[in-house]
Amino acid sequence: MAQLLRVQNFNVSSDGYGAGEGQTLERPFGHADPEAMFAWAGATASWPRRTDPGGSRGLDDYLTRDHGRNIGAEIMGRNKFGPQRGPWRDHEWRGWWGDEPPFHTPVFVLTHHPRPSFALGGTTFHFLDADPATALAAAREAADGKDVRLGGGAATIRAFLDAGLVDTLHVAVSPVVLGGGSRLWESSDELLDRYHRDVVPSPGGTVTHHLFWRK
Repeated sequence: MAQLLRVQNFNVSSDGYGAGEGQTLERPFGHADPEAMFAWAGATASWPRRTDPGGSRGLDDYLTRDHGRNIGAEIMGRNKFGPQRGPWRDHEWRGWWGDEPPFHTPVFVLTHHPRPSFALGGTTFHFLDADPATALAAAREAADGKDVRLGGGAATIRAFLDAGLVDTLHVAVSPVVLGGGSRLWESSDELLDRYHRDVVPSPGGTVTHHLFWRK
């Protein structure tokens, strides 16, 4: 079977932004409130950081569980890895996630300033100065026959969409308005020339799920 490039559980505001302006070490999503953006997933029984019993079931829970299904590698933009810009001044910085990143696969970070690969927990980070097709080829080889997840941010996803490389896409649209930041789209209608789309309200009523697959 073909290895798919999948966007899983990517969250945007109602005006199409995946993150706000002014990203810092303390605010990875800039002026956006991640708790508001991700509330639908955090309420599910399968949310990986859940510490108490319970949580919702149904579609939201299924999509939360599906995030890691058959994923052998991830591709992300540099701004998802960290807030630094330009040449790497501190190789001690190893991402937002501490000593146990949640990926447990090879992760390919796209950057114009490569640095040596390193392993942390069950995750190995590689840093590539590459176009989308070249990065996808490297990730597919590392994925050992499994699918590749395109993790974001919005500009990275848009670059892979514009290159015609994304096979399936799930975007959760939150009712919040950001007004600026890193934008995925003005309207999801922009993708309908290339993708089928289903739009399904969250059972919890907090987001609308936009599900795309290639025509």
